[in-house]
Amino acid sequence: MLVPDPKTLRQLLTRYATLQIAQAERPSPVASRELEDVTYTLCVMTGTPGIREAVTHADALLARERTVADGRTADPDGENGRCLTV
Repeated sequence: MLVPDPKTLRQLLTRYATLQIAQAERPSPVASRELEDVTYTLCVMTGTPGIREAVTHADALLARERTVADGRTADPDGENGRCLTV
């Protein structure tokens, strides 16, 4: 499975939240269209059918990435994605 770039995921999540707030405060067709685009992109990048699942999955991916970056293991086997085959 391909894992989305964490930086791109963070940018999309930030843009999604910003557009949600903008639409709640002052709806506009331009922001609405951009929100649809960002929503679609998040769903595609995370392989999910809806935005709630996409946000949940993106959060989990970013948490896993932070765990690995902190030097702790992200998988129960402690392999950190290393291939053991020779």
